[in-house]
Amino acid sequence: MADSETAVHNLKHHFADLDQQKATSTFGMWLFLVTEIMFFGGMFAAYLIYRLSYYNAWVAGSQTMEIKLGAINTAVLICSSLTMVMAVHFAKLGNRKLTAICLILTLVLGFAFLGVKAVEYHGHWEHHEVPGPNFHFEHEGNYDPHQVSIFFSLYFAMTGMHAFHMIIGAGLLTWLLIANARGRFSPEYNSPVELVGLYWHFVDLIWIYLFPLLYLISHHHNG
Repeated sequence: MADSETAVHNLKHHFADLDQQKATSTFGMWLFLVTEIMFFGGMFAAYLIYRLSYYNAWVAGSQTMEIKLGAINTAVLICSSLTMVMAVHFAKLGNRKLTAICLILTLVLGFAFLGVKAVEYHGHWEHHEVPGPNFHFEHEGNYDPHQVSIFFSLYFAMTGMHAFHMIIGAGLLTWLLIANARGRFSPEYNSPVELVGLYWHFVDLIWIYLFPLLYLISHHHNG
């Protein structure tokens, strides 16, 4: 299908042209991301309040974080943002092959992140550091174990919701790969790739905040 035919095929009837359609879609994505900021912002606010209230417990909980695994995941996500940028670039050029390669690389890096996170979760599970009736925590320091369980509750809530958004992103990348293989994108029409890119960068940015807050900010203290 020619590029002009692809553009006409993807133009929705309630838009005057592709530029208007892209502007509206981009605005909608930014509105969605604002709601996501408010969603994660609530958890970040809870983290800050409890950290100020239960500092010793927060320090103790931070000692159990695997900084090496967290750093690896940070590097993985930064690389995935780069491959996502390249996918958007090649989609705008109309290069289907390189677009597909970059999307696949982004998807692989996303699954690598989830794999490393699963290893971390398994370690916490083995050490009974999952909040619940079997929660058990032993670490040097002056702290209340119940307060440490609140730390882990927030840890699993924040990282778990982030991982859930990563899974959604993986689904969107798979959809883009299928659409790209069917020749849906062209230099005139590639906004879905750009919009998914915005979502992916947002999810990566959330992790950039989570990593220092959960892994680094209190790790060098002794409680």
